[in-house]
Amino acid sequence: MDEKKGLGFYLLAAFFTLFVIFLYGPTITIAILSFQGPHGGLTFPMNGVSMHWFHNLFEQQAVGDIWGSFRRSFALGLMVMIITVVVAVMAGLAFRRQFFGSTVIFYLVVGSLIIPSILISLGVGILFNQLDWDVHWSTSGLGSQLTWTLPFGLLIMFAVFNRFNPSYEEAARDLGASNLQTVWHIVLPLIAPSLIGVALFGFTLSYDEFARTLLTAGSYNTLPLEIYGMTTSVTTPVLYALGTLTTIFSFIVIGLFIAILWILKRREKQSRHNAGADTSGLSSV
Repeated sequence: MDEKKGLGFYLLAAFFTLFVIFLYGPTITIAILSFQGPHGGLTFPMNGVSMHWFHNLFEQQAVGDIWGSFRRSFALGLMVMIITVVVAVMAGLAFRRQFFGSTVIFYLVVGSLIIPSILISLGVGILFNQLDWDVHWSTSGLGSQLTWTLPFGLLIMFAVFNRFNPSYEEAARDLGASNLQTVWHIVLPLIAPSLIGVALFGFTLSYDEFARTLLTAGSYNTLPLEIYGMTTSVTTPVLYALGTLTTIFSFIVIGLFIAILWILKRREKQSRHNAGADTSGLSSV
């Protein structure tokens, strides 16, 4: 029995190791190749080790607009994140009670996850052209990406409010709080960690989205589109250096959100501790 259990453990460990290698191997390979020497190529073996291609990345490029596309992706990610958080919270609050057409609206929102992303991009692009509107990353690109992030935000809010204890709101109203005060001072602080998760989902999904932006970005590329365009014309490790920096940036963003979440949880524990101290003080009196 112990031998079977031990064999199963080692098989599971081997499978997990292979999965991690498959998942992160390409990223690690690109990171290593980005440190090629000045005369290095796109494949192994490496021709020297240097920071040449990282320095080259900050110089004027013959092809592409790297930093312009990065600024556009960053701005678009922030817009998508804010809209996703606000709409997801409002929708989560609305769906706590059954209303006319709620089921239809829910399936219409979630249905965008089933439709292939390239068809969403094509449909939004055609719609803007038919209405004679400018196809731009901040308008049509924003709309097509929201069809990707909003369903995730809504589903997260459903899970949050299914576990939410309404007695907190009832207590606030019993103390004379209005509906707006209850939401602002009670509901939002309690679900703040989940809002951080929704915000992280919204930003990261937008930042690296390719298919839904392909036909809706207009004349100015976002970073994923720019990287894709560079793969057909750039034949130096500068492309790998760009991939390494964008990966580091993604981890920094994730780390920032985790730090905010940790601060919120620490403040919550401190508030509970202070409330407990106040209660014990009143009891002693």
